[in-house]
This record gives sequence, C-alpha cells and structure tokens, in this order.
Amino acid sequence: MDQGSLKLIGNTPLVRLQNIKIPNDVEIWLKYEAGNPTGSYKDRMALSVLTTAINNGVIKKGDRIIEYTGGSTGSSLAFVSASLGLNFTAIFSDAFSDSKRQTMEAFGANVIIVESEGKGITPELIQKMKEQAYILSEEKNSFYVDQFGSKNVLKGYLPMGNEIKRKLEGIDVFCASVGTGGAIMGTWQGLDNTDIKLVAFEPLQSPFLSTGKGGPHKVEGIGVGFEPPFLDRNALNEIRCIDQEDAFNMCRTLSKKEGLFCGGSTGMNVYGALEIAKSLKKGSKIVTLACDNGLKYLNSHIYNL
Repeated sequence: MDQGSLKLIGNTPLVRLQNIKIPNDVEIWLKYEAGNPTGSYKDRMALSVLTTAINNGVIKKGDRIIEYTGGSTGSSLAFVSASLGLNFTAIFSDAFSDSKRQTMEAFGANVIIVESEGKGITPELIQKMKEQAYILSEEKNSFYVDQFGSKNVLKGYLPMGNEIKRKLEGIDVFCASVGTGGAIMGTWQGLDNTDIKLVAFEPLQSPFLSTGKGGPHKVEGIGVGFEPPFLDRNALNEIRCIDQEDAFNMCRTLSKKEGLFCGGSTGMNVYGALEIAKSLKKGSKIVTLACDNGLKYLNSHIYNL
C-alpha cells in the first residue's frame, strides 16, 4: 500500500529548552510532535489503528470510522481517513477548541456536536460522547476506533520512544500528561530503559489519578475522569497534579521565550518538568512531549486573552 501523505508522520525533532531558566542547570528536552501533518502526536495513533484494521481486513475503503474526541485525535483520524479513502465521523463537543472542529471538517469529516452546557470538560460530558459513539458504531460498515481500548493505540506511540532513544543518551526522567495513557506508556516502552524515572501529570482541577475523583477542567486531551486504560501504574515513579493556569501560562511563556507554540498539555508537561528539575542534580536530563501545535488553540482561552 502506497502511504502517500502518511509518510510525513513521525521522525519529529527533539528540541532543548534554551531561554527559560531551569533549576540546577537540568537539561529539558521536548519531542516536538507539532511536526506531524496535523500538528499532533495523535497522527501516530491514527496511522497505527487504521492501517492495522485495513491490513487485517476489518475495514475497507468507503467504510465509516467512528470516534468520540476532543479534537486532536479527531483531526488525526480525519487526516488518515482521507488518505486511506475512509469516511470519518467525530463525536465532538463545544467544550473543545472550535479550530479542531474546523480541521476535522477540512479533511472531510462529519462532526456531531454534544453540547457541554457551559460546564467545560467533565466526566459526564465524556460519557455522553462515548455513548453516542457506541450507538453509531453499531450501524453497518462502521468501525469504532476505540482510542481507549485498542492495543494498536499503544503500538502507534512506540516509535516516539525509539526516535528519542536514538538521539539522546543519559536520560534521567521521562514525564508527560495523561489522557488515554497511550502516549506516555508507548513512548516509555519505546525508550526501553527501566532506569529512567517515569512521572505522570494530571490537572489539579481533575485529580482522578491521585484521588479517584475527576472534575471540570480546560486542558484538552487529558484528564478524562476515569482510569486511563493504557496507564501502567506499576511503571510510574510518581503522579503530579499541575494547576491548569500554570500550564496555560507556560504555553504563553514557551511561545515568547522559546519560539515553541503549543497547546495546554504541553504547557503542563513543561511546567511539570521544571518542577521535577528542582529535585535533580546538576546536568540531569528530562524528556517530555510537545504534544501539539498552538495553532489549534488560537481562538481558545490560552491565547485569545
């Protein structure tokens, strides 16, 4: 199968922070996933799930792909679906950035909106979206992606760890915010080094991993309010809660001081990495993820002040 535009996915840069003051002269490196076609590491997951389904004869050209999404996964699925001749339907919500809806529709997706009623991203909203996706996936020639269950999600992120491993030695900590847990665990497995400390981040406003209770928050793509299916708690050294406002402020700082234009989960990752650096010895190395491009959030509360 000629992959065409799908060949553009992966092999993204590894970028070191240069201008933000870092405690103890620790090195903080970002895997810059905005270099993917839709500006998100979710392109990797979409490629893995859909090409595997085609290769296994589960779906064929013209079939409908279904997923509920905050938009980054949806944008990636819309892009890969367009490349593979599939029809993507996204269950979305007005709680997420409208530019993500526009991106999905630009790739030909059908976007169904579930109203948030001004309550933001809540466990109840996610459940409503999920239920609607389940119903639609029962229809003929429809395939449910199952971003919270498919083993091919985790497989899609393994190359991210492989790419980091090839470019950087002596990593002390790998840290990242958690949605499905696929990106943090897939990358961790791809690093293939259990001596590297593994730290997970979640919003202070929705501390499900820490307390078992989620809540409304504004960091898109993470903090889903239930147990992330791919997260291996036994592999974690620590879970840290990060205030979403600190994450959003860090987004703006990254743009102005580093020229790195990213979304809320990246802001959380970098803020968390800086906090971890306070307890490390001089010259230690932290790697985290620049999850997606800030262009997705220009009309959101992060940049539209």
